[in-house]
Amino acid sequence: MAFPDYFPEPQQPLGTVYVVDDDEAVCDSVRWLLEAGNYKVEIFDSGESFIAKYDPQAIAVLLLDVRMSGMSGLEVQEHLIARKADLPIIILTAYGDVQMAVNALKKGAVDFIEKPFDHAALRQLVEKMLGEARRRRSLNEREAAGRQKLAKLTPRERQVLERIVAGRLNKQIADDLGISIKTVEAHRASIMDKTASGTVADLMRVVMDSGERL
Repeated sequence: MAFPDYFPEPQQPLGTVYVVDDDEAVCDSVRWLLEAGNYKVEIFDSGESFIAKYDPQAIAVLLLDVRMSGMSGLEVQEHLIARKADLPIIILTAYGDVQMAVNALKKGAVDFIEKPFDHAALRQLVEKMLGEARRRRSLNEREAAGRQKLAKLTPRERQVLERIVAGRLNKQIADDLGISIKTVEAHRASIMDKTASGTVADLMRVVMDSGERL
């Protein structure tokens, strides 16, 4: 009796982890630990190779050694800051390099972990930072979408929108701007259409997501 072949579909990786460290043993250990947890792991043995090849659009976290030949971890971090890269950085540090790790934290690294690191602690930290990276990406996408919608409005529509957001009624908006109530209603309908808002609550969310101050 023949049985149909069955191969379970591979699971999507939980996220990308870049590891930049010139210690091969550390890289192998991190790769084994995180790939077993279904993370995509990309290893770089120098800061220069990482900067040349990493994907700035990926939702990822960076494990970065502070002391390497060539570019140091702090120099890699400075480069990413200059690029305005939205990449959470976890510093890998050996005993004696804690001050360097503290300096990295002051410049925006999210945490540091000392070698030899606790496997459970590292995996938990990576999971936390990838969750934060996903949240920030979602916020950035919503902000961009909100700004794109508001960019469609005419100057007069923006004046009307400012007053809608402030809770002004149509008659009050008409008096404020010296226009008729029917004109306010027309502008209001156009605003709702251009921002794809079905209700005032939807419109408020667009404004809030955009981060713009009206």
